[in-house]
Amino acid sequence: MTPRPETQPRQLNLNAFIYPSGHHEAAWRHPDSRPDRIYDVSYYQEIGRTAEAAKFDAVFFADGPALRQNVKHFAAPGLEPITLLTAIATATTHLGLIATASTTYYEPYNLARLFSSLDHISGGRAGWNIVTTGTDVAAANFGLDEHPAHTDRYARAREFVDAVVALWDSWEDDAILLDRAAGIYADPDKIHEINHAGEHLRVRGPFNSARTPQGYPVLVQAGASNEGRGFAGRYAEAIFTAHQRLTDAQAFYADIKRRAAGFGRNPDHVKILPGISPFIGDTEKEAKALEQEFNELTVPEYGLTQVEKMFGFSLRHLDLDEPIPLELFADAGDVTDNERSRVQVIAGIVQREKPTVHGLLHRLAGARGHRVFTGTPEQVADTIEEWFTHGAADGFNVMPPLYPGGLEKFASTVVPILQDRGLFRTEYTGTTLRDHFGLPRPESQFASTATISEPQLSAAAR
Repeated sequence: MTPRPETQPRQLNLNAFIYPSGHHEAAWRHPDSRPDRIYDVSYYQEIGRTAEAAKFDAVFFADGPALRQNVKHFAAPGLEPITLLTAIATATTHLGLIATASTTYYEPYNLARLFSSLDHISGGRAGWNIVTTGTDVAAANFGLDEHPAHTDRYARAREFVDAVVALWDSWEDDAILLDRAAGIYADPDKIHEINHAGEHLRVRGPFNSARTPQGYPVLVQAGASNEGRGFAGRYAEAIFTAHQRLTDAQAFYADIKRRAAGFGRNPDHVKILPGISPFIGDTEKEAKALEQEFNELTVPEYGLTQVEKMFGFSLRHLDLDEPIPLELFADAGDVTDNERSRVQVIAGIVQREKPTVHGLLHRLAGARGHRVFTGTPEQVADTIEEWFTHGAADGFNVMPPLYPGGLEKFASTVVPILQDRGLFRTEYTGTTLRDHFGLPRPESQFASTATISEPQLSAAAR
């Protein structure tokens, strides 16, 4: 592709999605991986420094309150991400820090404290990836007989975010007076009870900590169902999504921007960040050989179990080299409009590519339904630029198949190309995650002179 002019104002956002050994399910078996270090905090600090040296916007951690993977065949991550990101904060100075936390299995006050502390400790670099938890295995870990229904989880999530943001806002920015002579630390009139009383939650407040450097952490979201899209349009400032094709990504991008505008929000303040897992080689042949090397390390039993969990049916009656009958995936629905969004992405792969069982397991091994791209650094940069300039993405969550080497390869080969094309920063121009994403600092909804910030505007419009 032709390099873009140096005056190009719009800049890519790049997050490093950290999965301890790598995003390929067999990464832990590769000799260049470090599964022995997945509980070693210095390992993650080193990864954070690599991402920061490449001027990434943030690192991103997924999480769930249950053991979902078959640990017999998979090196499952286990460290709690908000705690871990606090450790990474001490080893970096600019890098954003995004952690996943569930509105279904936390309480608003506790979670508000965790993220507020991370934002204060890091100097304003925290982001909260808001999830409702899709797996039913978590319920028993919290004394519940069953996992709440999809619609109920999102109803609670809307209340939850309203309450958490109100807690963060409950101290006005100028509440701390620090008047030593008069003996007055803070003005009680600028610290407010929130008195949230809804169908699912009751939270009085006020919060027990002042507003953070960002006002409050960046709100991130990763759901693509109908409920998830509505939630994203109303609250999210960055959205992590999965798409295989440019056209599907463009449709999602346009839909979310339209929904945000419908809530009176600025669509430019909603960053769409698809996942991309790149196998990078000096030549295309070398990149394909690397992908094949990883696929040969997969354990079919693990992949078959994952398919069963996701789809609710088994492929075990089929030979591994047998084509998958298309009718098995016929009722997954349209990828653009259904509650089972990730299921549809995978069903689309089956319907378009007509893989064998082994072929599908290899496709899913790369990044759990996210887009796997295999090629040279130039080709990886080309596809990133294509999606960025054709209304499909504001940036990407980079999902290296292998850690730490995959991130190092991307940082040393692809990032310089994006920088030469004027698409990605060469230096940080701010210190907070909101600065990196080009997002405004919200004012407290309780300030007498404040304008309503975007998430509160959404709540007020309800």
